[in-house]
Amino acid sequence: MDMKRSSGILLHITSLPGPYGIGDFGPSAYHWVDFLAETHCSLWQVLPLNPTGYGDSPYQSFSAFAGNTNLISPDLLIQEGLIAWDDLKNKPQFPNDSVDYGVVITWKNNLLRLAFENFQKIHSNEIELALNTFCDKESWWLDDFALFLAIKNECAGEAWTEWPSALRSRDKAALEFFQKKHNDSIKFIAFEQFLFFKQWLALRNYANNKGIKIIGDIPLFIGMDSADAWGNQELFYIDEYGEPTVVAGVPPDYFSPTGQLWGNPLYKWDYHSQTGFRWWMSRIKENLSLYDVVRIDHFRGLAGYWEIPAESPTAEIGRWIQGPGKDFFESLIGEFGAIPPIIAEDLGEITPDVILLRDTYLLPGMKILQFAFSGPDNPFAPHLYTRNSVVYTGTFDNDTCSGWFKSAPSNERDFCLRYLNSSGKDISWDMLRCAWKSTANWALGPLQDFLRLDSSARMNLPGKVGGFWSWRFDINQLTQELKDQLKEINYIYGREG
Repeated sequence: MDMKRSSGILLHITSLPGPYGIGDFGPSAYHWVDFLAETHCSLWQVLPLNPTGYGDSPYQSFSAFAGNTNLISPDLLIQEGLIAWDDLKNKPQFPNDSVDYGVVITWKNNLLRLAFENFQKIHSNEIELALNTFCDKESWWLDDFALFLAIKNECAGEAWTEWPSALRSRDKAALEFFQKKHNDSIKFIAFEQFLFFKQWLALRNYANNKGIKIIGDIPLFIGMDSADAWGNQELFYIDEYGEPTVVAGVPPDYFSPTGQLWGNPLYKWDYHSQTGFRWWMSRIKENLSLYDVVRIDHFRGLAGYWEIPAESPTAEIGRWIQGPGKDFFESLIGEFGAIPPIIAEDLGEITPDVILLRDTYLLPGMKILQFAFSGPDNPFAPHLYTRNSVVYTGTFDNDTCSGWFKSAPSNERDFCLRYLNSSGKDISWDMLRCAWKSTANWALGPLQDFLRLDSSARMNLPGKVGGFWSWRFDINQLTQELKDQLKEINYIYGREG
């Protein structure tokens, strides 16, 4: 992967400002791209853009392919004539600094339903042709997803494992009957996806034309309550009743003394190998149509993963199982002609097989600056970085730099100050400068660190559910002073886009 020395910012779409309760693909997103370009950043990293599931997490999605329709911009719908300004008059009083998902989801769904009804009335040949082309092109995943979500809505949101047995087991006659009865609902879901992809691809194109690459995110595991698990049960360790027999997670680590019990179903990698990893090749190809670079979250699971009995209450009991390893990447080369642009999230309990797999295919790994300050031989210390790596001050799973510094052990704080030659008065910026001056080809930081925010702006806390993924910023926080500071470090450390 071509990794010219560059920099960027980690910011999810939901965190963008705007009047509709959640960041979206509208004017604020374009303003954000302009900000990146003006500061000479050339990378924008987002989290998964799939529909959020349990706990509002983008890492527990209803689909590995569908888009989160809450990110569709009402302003752009108005421009296309699908809704009118008057339709926004009675919107709820949304908070400006966070996402209230319950209120947003209800309001957005009603607004999109109105857009669909208006679409059916106006009979725009241009939109109809674009919609039909989209549905034909994406039918290989869209048909199952639209059917899955329509059934889920009809079943009051129940997980598919709780559906009537005929629907749960995908009985052909039962599915055909449901499709005929709920055809309008299924068409509406497809229409929403059409709007999502249309708006996102326009935004990505705008960013690319400004010289900015979008870094997307592929969670290694899919959600159990998803169209992917329901529609491809043979790909996972799922029993005849639709229940997983073993699930994903990680053993006790830095983030959690009892490990992290994610609950995702685990892949039958032998079966995937027999198909040439067809489902995975399609997944990566789809993501590369949406992003310029993809980060594989929990990359270590491709070398070896932690298998937990489904009935286990924590992740403490489990065993390491060998992943698909080189077979997977050789299939990628066969599919794409070369390894596509991939960042390996190589954090957590890393063993020699993970390092070998990463380095064999020359994949850039991740360096987290907050992990660096236990001593001079720490592998996260910048003086030990290889160029083929991506350094972050922290990720969406970390505290902000300011919050981390306040709560870190005293020995780490002391070493941090010595390492950075810092007084600690502007620790967030001192850590950003350290990341930017490092030898890592790419340097990124969450926007929260550029804004010098404390723990109240944290995006996520691994192992905890509720109250996360909701942070938003105010457009006025993107000051001229911040622009000048960011332009300066991009210039002096040779990271101008």
